[in-house]
Amino acid sequence: MSAIAAAYSLLQLLNTRSRLLKNAPVILSRRQAWLILAADQIFAYAMVSAGSAASGITNLNRTGINHTALPNFCKALPSFCDHIAVSIAFACFNFVSFAASSLQIVTWLSSKS
Repeated sequence: MSAIAAAYSLLQLLNTRSRLLKNAPVILSRRQAWLILAADQIFAYAMVSAGSAASGITNLNRTGINHTALPNFCKALPSFCDHIAVSIAFACFNFVSFAASSLQIVTWLSSKS
């Protein structure tokens, strides 16, 4: 999910950059604004979902599972748990970024009505 969200964000960044360099409006129409808003919302919710799933798995890895023989994986693989923690932090950052983008689009839409 993170890779797909990153690709979408990169395309949006390149599109915005090219329009700014040409002194053209970044958002051409209300339809495009609604499409960007919908995509931002979808990716924001997907990143929250991915982050919450990763945090649940990390919690299980740190505590182990009491009723099975699965051990605490973070003692044996500390770098794995550290990487997951960084992944969760990036998921939170991505969510905030998509929320900010959505707020910008909503502001643009409200000013055009």
